[in-house]
Amino acid sequence: MNLYERNQKQRVFFNEKIDSYDDTHHTYMDTKKVLADNLDKDTIKILDLGAGTGLELIHLFELFPDARVTVIDITEKMLERLKQRDFSNKVETICGDFFEVDFGNEYDAVISTSALHHFKKDEKIKLYQKVYNCLKENGQFINCDKIALTDDVEENQLHELEHNIDNYKHIDTPLTVEHEIEILEKIGFKNIASSNVDKDDYKLIMSRK
Repeated sequence: MNLYERNQKQRVFFNEKIDSYDDTHHTYMDTKKVLADNLDKDTIKILDLGAGTGLELIHLFELFPDARVTVIDITEKMLERLKQRDFSNKVETICGDFFEVDFGNEYDAVISTSALHHFKKDEKIKLYQKVYNCLKENGQFINCDKIALTDDVEENQLHELEHNIDNYKHIDTPLTVEHEIEILEKIGFKNIASSNVDKDDYKLIMSRK
């Protein structure tokens, strides 16, 4: 199954989860709040990759009421729910695949939470290069996401993806934090730092162009 087919499978999976998504992800609100808490104080133009129903944007607009956010998400039902929020007039939504959609440029920051752990290392190299290219000089990339706690966990989950994906509706394939940092360094990001959040298998990873 190629990347496009896997992404479409993810789209179907999350469309089917729309009625339970917010209840499930409210338990991750602290991991979502750290995105806005770590943005530069003068941040205005933001790209959010995989915002879903926009839970992380609730806190973001509390701190940055003048922000303008572009959201890219592959799941149309999630974006329909986001458009019902009271800050939707400050958000441009794009329904599409990260690897196919034009990100635009000159963003102060790119943020993402609980969204990018569905991609393999080579795919993340391409995706993070797109992130790098769309940022202003010194712009921030802040990602709070699920990680593999060991190399063995990473390898086992990638094995499931390669050999057993047809048996699953959804497979997480997080990388270790060390491999995440290697990718960022390879592309040219600087000031890379990781820190713990309230979930043991999550990390906040911050970097700059």
